[in-house]
Formats: sequence, C-alpha cells, structure tokens
Amino acid sequence: MKSLITISLLSVILLLTQTSCNKEWLKPEPLSFFSPENVYVDQAGFESLLVTMRKDIKNENTANTTTLMPNLTMEFAASDLASPWSQLDFYNLTPNTDQYYQFLGMFTVMYSSIKNANVLISRIDDIKWDSEKSRNVILAEAYWHRAYWYYRLVNSYGDVPFINEEIQGAKLDFQSHSRWTILEKLQSDLEFAVQWLPATAKAGTISQGAANHLLAKVYLANTQFEKAIEAASRVINGPYALMTQRFGIDAAKPVRNLIWDLHRPKNYNTAQNTETILASVDRFEAPPGARSVGLYTMRMYNCQWFQPQVLDSQGKPGMVASGPMYDSLGRGNANVRLTGFYQYDIWSYKGDNWRTTPDLRRSDINWVDIHELKYNNPASVDFGKPLNINNLAAKVDTFKHVYAMPYYIMYNPQDDPKAVPMGGNGDWYVFRLADTYLLRAEAYYWKNQLALAADDINKIRQRAKALPVSAGELNIDFIMNERARELFAEEPRHSELVRVSYIMAKSNLGGYSLSNFSGKNYFYDRVMKYNNTYTKKIQLLGNTANMAPFHVLWPIPSLVITANTKGVINQNIGYNGAEKNIPPLTVIE
Repeated sequence: MKSLITISLLSVILLLTQTSCNKEWLKPEPLSFFSPENVYVDQAGFESLLVTMRKDIKNENTANTTTLMPNLTMEFAASDLASPWSQLDFYNLTPNTDQYYQFLGMFTVMYSSIKNANVLISRIDDIKWDSEKSRNVILAEAYWHRAYWYYRLVNSYGDVPFINEEIQGAKLDFQSHSRWTILEKLQSDLEFAVQWLPATAKAGTISQGAANHLLAKVYLANTQFEKAIEAASRVINGPYALMTQRFGIDAAKPVRNLIWDLHRPKNYNTAQNTETILASVDRFEAPPGARSVGLYTMRMYNCQWFQPQVLDSQGKPGMVASGPMYDSLGRGNANVRLTGFYQYDIWSYKGDNWRTTPDLRRSDINWVDIHELKYNNPASVDFGKPLNINNLAAKVDTFKHVYAMPYYIMYNPQDDPKAVPMGGNGDWYVFRLADTYLLRAEAYYWKNQLALAADDINKIRQRAKALPVSAGELNIDFIMNERARELFAEEPRHSELVRVSYIMAKSNLGGYSLSNFSGKNYFYDRVMKYNNTYTKKIQLLGNTANMAPFHVLWPIPSLVITANTKGVINQNIGYNGAEKNIPPLTVIE
C-alpha cells in the first residue's frame, strides 16, 4: 500500500517521524532495540550516529540508486560550467515539480542529515561522560555536520528554517530564518568545533582542519573577510602541504603526471597525500552496507558517445557499447553536460588556448577530446577512424553525444568486472588544501589585497605548470575561473556562485543589491555570459533552454510550506507562493 511506504515531505524536512493515512501507524508500540532510548546510552551509541552522518557526506558524492542524481552533481548541472540536458528550461522547476533533477528532493535530503546532527546535539548530556573532552569532541563533530548542510541550504535556498534541536513530536509552526542569522549561528558552532576537534583524524572523519576550512567558507559567506583569512591560514599553516611530486598507484607510469595522480580516487586518503583535508571513503571491498553503487562520474559527466546517433560516413551507427573505449569512458549519459566555456575558453590565457596551454589540468593526456574519439563499431566502414562530427544527423547531437571530457577527473574503473562501466566505488575529495588557498585568495581579493591574492592563486597555478597571474589581472571572474579549473566536479559550484552573488549584493558591487537579489545577481549574469546553452536557446526533449535571475535560488517544496499550518516558511521570490512571505526571523532561540 503506497501510503505505508511514503514518507511525507513535511516529516522528512521538519524532522518529524514517518506518517501514514493508515491508523495502524497511530497505535503505540514498545520501544525497539534501535530506538534512541536504547542506543544513545553511552559514548559508543553517539559515535554510531557520527558514522551515519559521515555516510551522508559520502552519499552526496555517489550515485543515488533511485534518482541517479546526487546533490553535488546538481551543483554543476545548474551553473556556468554545465547544463542539465534533460531539464534545460528552469521555468519547469517549480515548488511542485523538479522533473529529472532533484532540486526539491535535495532540500529534504539536507534536512534529514541535519536531523541526525540535532539528535546528537540534543541528547549529548543524557549520559555521564568520562571527561569534558570526550563529550565536546563528539559534540564538535555534530556541530560541523549541521553547519556543513546549512551552509549548502542558505546558498541554495536562501532563507530557511533553522532547527536547533531534535523534534520529537508534531510541530507545525516553523518560521524561515534570515540567511545572515543562520550564518552567524554556524560561525559560533564552528568556532566551538575548531577548539575541540583533533588536529588530525583518520580517513573520512572530521579534523580541526576540516572545521577551519568550513569556517573560512562561512566567514566568507558572511562577508567577514579578515576572519576568513585567519581560518584559512590556520589550515594552510597546519599539517597539510600541496602535492608537488608524483605519488600513488600510477606514480611509476611516465605517461601520466601529478594532476592525474592527484585525482586517482585510490590516492585521496593515502598517507602520501598531504593535500587531503577531508575525503569520503567508499571502497568496493567494504561490506555491502558500507559501500555505495559507485561514484558514477563516467555516467553523469561524460557524453553519450556510444549511442546510435553517433553516425559514420554512411549514416550508420559508428559506435557500440563495448570494447576498451567503453571501459575507459563508460556509459556516459551527459546528465551534467559540460559547457564549451569549461571545455575550451577557460584555458585561454596570455596567447595560449586549450590546445597550447602548459596547464596540466588541460593537458592532452588528461583529457579526451572529440578528435580522439574513434569509431569502435566493427560493422562500420569507418571502424578505427577518428569521429567526424559532420556525420551527425543534427547539430544538437554535439550537445549531448559528442564533447570533450576531463578524463583525469571522471575515469574510475569498476572493481566488479561484471558491472556496467559507470564509475566504480572510490573515495572523493570533500576539502583539500588547494581549495583553502583559493578561499584565502578570494578573501584577500575582497579586502583589495591583490598581491596576496595573486600569491595564493599562483601556488595552485604553478603546481599545474600554468602561467602565473599578476595582481593587476585579478577580478572575481578570474578567481571563479581558477576554482573551475582546479575544483571541477569537486566543489559545490552553484553554492559557491550564490555565495559570491550575496557578497556582491551586500557590498553593492557591480550594480547588485540585496533589495533586488532575485531580479539581478552575479550568478545569473555569469551563467548567461559563459553558458551558451542559454544564449543559444538549445532545444531538447521538448524544452528550450531558459533561465531567469530568480533561478539563482531553488524553490522551497510547496508541500513543506502548506503543511506548516501554524507558521510561515517563505518561498523564494519568483516562484508561486512568494506573495505570502513575511520578514524572516533574525534571532535563533
């Protein structure tokens, strides 16, 4: 019966329990062995909940078995660097429907993770601890997890309800809190976390470095640039160092290079890798309950090169889903369709272009370009010859079937030889030191300390053998370009663009303002400038690519708003229901 297995959106988002129309669910039942009262009775019980929270971080970077659309993937599909080919028209994203991409579902996923953190935070003093340190280390990590998800919420949905504790009964009077108020709370929580988390931690667990890195991001988002510099500097001066020498599983292969080594999932959590601050752990050899279905990078980001639309010179299918190329490039689906800007334009600098740049992040050995694809259908007259895009039946076929791919990021072979090549189990970066340098560079930029900003950026560029940038060349576009070159498929791209949009609006830079944030913002202007999917109005699957400035923020699910009958959860301006908004709360009780 559907009602028995459906979890109401309100119960997930607002941290209530599962509900159903069936009255059997209302009958009291004895406490199960796994109820909170039986689990959180000692330190081991609280540590088990931390394991669940860490798994939530891992799941964000791996394919969801239901939607095949993890949260981080959507961050790129809605950005300057990529498009969601099956949902090109953002006007189809409403508070009631998100079609193929789970922009509404992402909201519920984040709040379910926050629920876990709040359970631990609320129950932390239900037991007697051996020491204050034992208590505070666990509490600090719970604060970190809650801050991680709220950072994403306020940079995806803006003003949202801040839930400060475990909700044990029905609650229908939630209110939206100001994004800025939430950021203040995250700061204080993370400042506590920095004091108590260990300086180093085992793979997949939260260290002081991870807390300072996230704190730097929160300070930046809250326009406290000097504090962002201080937090980032604590990481940079800590037990980390940029990788500058070959290392790891392929270090002995001369055809590869350092950038390849840095992006091998099996290298992320090794002792050799001094750049990792935090990386998720997902191994094929782990028990079934401890591993995901895989990273799915080859599926999500790579083009549909093997499909019958890729024709040979006789107008017949030139590709098949088998052979060495299939194993290497995988069963690409172009869910995150890379823009020409990321494939080509972003690599042009001082007379060099994507073909001639010395930047290892765009080196020929690290990418698979269109001219390197060869017809692999043995039945084709062109078998073994380079693909010719002039043979494609329609121009739109180059949109999802043929484009350049950053092989060094996406390639992750399946450990299971029987599995379809989607992108197997593997660790994934959450935070690494290169990102910290770029965060500090941005903070320096906002403070007009351009020489210091350039120094930090050049540490990353010189490692990649890219030409250095001068202080006079720096602007926010260059900084965001550098983040794209270094952190593609790694940072939450949409969230970072929204963060910058708020900074510029609050600072009244570039003609932006908070009073007209949904009418004019940096995110929209940058997407329109660099993502030609929207300027060319690409048409596919019955939709024409379209986006408006208010799509900077995603809609709050309408079921959440309407079910909250005794309070007001605001809808983002531009979506139906925003006319009922009231001023958000500026105090967290």
